Amino acid sequence: MPECIFILYKPAVPGNVGASARAIKTMGFKQLRLIQPCDHLCDEARMMAHGSHDILETAKLYESFEEAVSDLDFLICTTAKTRSAKFDYHSSREVAGILNEKKESLRKVGIIFGTEESGLPNQIVLQSDLAVTIPMYAKYPSLNLSQSVMIVAYELSLREYFIKTVSKKQKNEKGFSELKQRTQFLLEIIGIPTETPLHHRIMERAAILKPEDISLLHSITARLMVTLDDLSKP
Repeated sequence: MPECIFILYKPAVPGNVGASARAIKTMGFKQLRLIQPCDHLCDEARMMAHGSHDILETAKLYESFEEAVSDLDFLICTTAKTRSAKFDYHSSREVAGILNEKKESLRKVGIIFGTEESGLPNQIVLQSDLAVTIPMYAKYPSLNLSQSVMIVAYELSLREYFIKTVSKKQKNEKGFSELKQRTQFLLEIIGIPTETPLHHRIMERAAILKPEDISLLHSITARLMVTLDDLSKP
């Protein structure tokens, strides 16, 4: 099962960061990343992080989104509403099942949450592998940032779809990250560049592949790479 890392994008309220840290620890997770955060170690944050100061103190800080997600195999974005940046939006109730189906093909999974005021920029939604919304009975009032973190963390921990360490065997396996890079390269070769809607649609569908399908596509794309190499030889 993958290691789950919670990421807050430009959180502006220290109390929300502290409450999110508490939610993460309560549900059995340890890793928190903050992108251009407010003062996450102030008294307000510590008060809301009751019993979870270790999560705040060990949180990793980043200046950019790209830096914060550079080592992840799979990125899940959370959004309160559907946008044109994605075709498919999945309920938070589905996340654990989707990750469980991937099994050992994923090692590090990031779940990113947007600002309290405006959520995530479309560009981040677009670059994510999976878009998730939390189903609500009423549209307003919307959920608080830390409440959203708690719900997603609860859904993930409910069936224990995470691990604390990664085995040597998993490190040597070809997972989704390698398949994604190879697929993106091949799409570029055949004239479907990253900025096109078709490219985004293909990668969206690839994000919900089951382990056996990932293994199958690894075999296909590997053969395509060999064929391309042969064709390039004089």
